[in-house]
Amino acid sequence: MTDPHPDGQAALAVFDIDGVLADVRHRLHYLQSRPQRWDAFFLAAEQDPLLEEGARRLRTAQERHDVVYLTGRPERNRGLTRAWLAHHGLPTGPLHMRPDDDRRPARWVKRNTLRRLARNSTIASVLDDDPAVVAVLTADGWPVELATWLPHSSTLQSAQEQQGRT
Repeated sequence: MTDPHPDGQAALAVFDIDGVLADVRHRLHYLQSRPQRWDAFFLAAEQDPLLEEGARRLRTAQERHDVVYLTGRPERNRGLTRAWLAHHGLPTGPLHMRPDDDRRPARWVKRNTLRRLARNSTIASVLDDDPAVVAVLTADGWPVELATWLPHSSTLQSAQEQQGRT
């Protein structure tokens, strides 16, 4: 049973991927090198271990809501991301990704996408690992929770907030 939007649509549970469902620690070294190796960083995502706490929360959310993903991963990684989700037995969409040429901080990309989603759906919950994203969405009044089961990396934070890459 899902909680409906006033027009009868199910409410949305919005999940980030990296740091919530996918353990990215094994590929952070690509961002710590100079020059940073972005293509290698994203290609290595297919080897990300599943974060069981995030998967458990997603499955619980599915009992009452429609699940959608809101990730800072660039659009060019859609196929790889869908394959990873399927490999781990998770729904493969809807999947909202950053346009390839969008280098804004993750907090602004995700805020704009969430506002767009809210035009047609009730947002029941948002789960993200980026403290800056959580702060902006909380300030906007969204029901957001900080995922804390994977320590947030300063390398990943820089990629999300200063370089607009994930």
